[in-house]
Amino acid sequence: MEGSHYLLINLVLALFVALIGAALAVRLRQSPLLGYIVAGMVIGPFTPGYVADGPTMQSLAEVGVILLMFTIGTHISFRDLLREGRAAIFGGTLQIILTTALGYLAGKYFGWQDLEALFLGAFISICSSIAMARILSDKNELDTPHGNYAMAWSSVQDLSTILVVVILTSMSRGGENLLSDIAIALARAGTFLVILGPVGYFLLPHLFNWVAGLRNREVFILAVAVVALGTAYASSLFGLSLALGAFIAGVVVGESDLSLQVTSEIAPLRDIFAGLFFVSIGMLVNLNFMAENLLWVLVVWALIALGKGAITAALVALTRRNLRQSILTAASMAHSGEFSFLLASLGLGLGVVSAAIFNDMMVAAVLSIAVSPLLYEGAEWAVKQWEDRRPLHRVFMDASLDGVVDANGSAIICGYGRVGQVVGRALTTQGLPFVVIDQDRHIVMRLRSRGITALLGDATNPLVLEEARITDAGVLVVAIPDAIAVRQIVDYCRRTAPSLDIVARTHSLQEQAYLLTLGVAEVVMGEQELALEIARHTMGALGVETVDAVSTVNRLRALKQPEDHLSTGELSSLVLDKP
Repeated sequence: MEGSHYLLINLVLALFVALIGAALAVRLRQSPLLGYIVAGMVIGPFTPGYVADGPTMQSLAEVGVILLMFTIGTHISFRDLLREGRAAIFGGTLQIILTTALGYLAGKYFGWQDLEALFLGAFISICSSIAMARILSDKNELDTPHGNYAMAWSSVQDLSTILVVVILTSMSRGGENLLSDIAIALARAGTFLVILGPVGYFLLPHLFNWVAGLRNREVFILAVAVVALGTAYASSLFGLSLALGAFIAGVVVGESDLSLQVTSEIAPLRDIFAGLFFVSIGMLVNLNFMAENLLWVLVVWALIALGKGAITAALVALTRRNLRQSILTAASMAHSGEFSFLLASLGLGLGVVSAAIFNDMMVAAVLSIAVSPLLYEGAEWAVKQWEDRRPLHRVFMDASLDGVVDANGSAIICGYGRVGQVVGRALTTQGLPFVVIDQDRHIVMRLRSRGITALLGDATNPLVLEEARITDAGVLVVAIPDAIAVRQIVDYCRRTAPSLDIVARTHSLQEQAYLLTLGVAEVVMGEQELALEIARHTMGALGVETVDAVSTVNRLRALKQPEDHLSTGELSSLVLDKP
């Protein structure tokens, strides 16, 4: 009874400090992960006050890391990898090799042991897909060329961790026949994959479909937890770590049609225990060591952010991406990730990474995540300055197209992602001409092969817009998700072609109102149009006449303020004041 009581005290305390830390981190517009780690420092042995029980926290953390790695695995997108092609796979793999080599050489230069230097290299080679997605989504750039490319590279990094963990674990255990030990470990991992692959592909979807058919959420959550924890335990029988087994299970489940439901149902349980995992990591960080060894921390941070960033930018450029894509892809990946913490903890647990080096890694990783949004902002500013100061920099087309663009009375589509492609299909159906501006070389080449005029470049660059002949165009379609880029395009076009009809996309009412003040003819907010179309269908299903439903939707669309700012009378007028 006393043992369970002691467990409860540590669990409640850890969750409480995790709550406070996460709330403060979110308030400061940082990742909750940072709050968890700082919370762990507070209840750790290196700060005054109550000290949580280490073994108890470690046991709780093991459940957290299993669930965390399982859900990360479910987010691995083979579709993204296939869409980006061999360039992403080759570039991502080469980036891991080169960055690991950089870390190893730096570690040896500092006088570290071989395995410590290898763990450092593996540690800095991986970024956080969660932190990356947050940075890109905050900037509305998940659907941009560099956003898609970065997410594909992140998937390559996550998958490569399977080999990295197996190899480093085998090397850490030593032995006279190192190569044969590594071969045996890889064979065990391969056997596990061979067994789990068919089971996950054929059996698990049927299991989840059957459980989902029971229409009971609690049973479904239990089924997901059993699969995650059970697979993690099974992986240990093949010599793999629990976390790695859970990650592999997540990758397999991620290809199921029910993957979204699986991740959404397990997410609350994952978030609680994953918080405990990062709290336990924070308990191992020695703040006094950080103060005394700040220079070493900054050196490791420089390897993570600047060293890895430079390697990534160079490799992206080699895949024939332009400067903007290269720099922004690198900036979005210039931090450490969840697997980095896992690798550092693995090295410490195996006894090959000293406590001092572990603290170096942990503090530098936290620092890299904290400053990554600022680093990304700086990269965007630098790219913009470079583009503005090089008027002869023609990134937009090859010489064979010079002088051929004919935009007379046609549409110009800036950005040919999901939104731009729908517009393009509609215009093609009606036989209407259009010119496309996009930064993705593959999209541009594909359009040119179909006889569609397409310019390769950044639509915020005035030279690109001039080459597209905006003064002769009939309408400009700004289908780029980046709000700042949309403003820049609209501002330049309004000054250059005051009478040009412009339609743009946005993601907020505030941005919609601002663009309208610039003279944009129509500003479409994706979420609003989605909601209005759902509302129209809902009214029709409840018996409202089609004419009345469309009239109500049109009136709502014309409003320039959110619904919660309207009075009851104004809301009633949407229905009563019929034309």
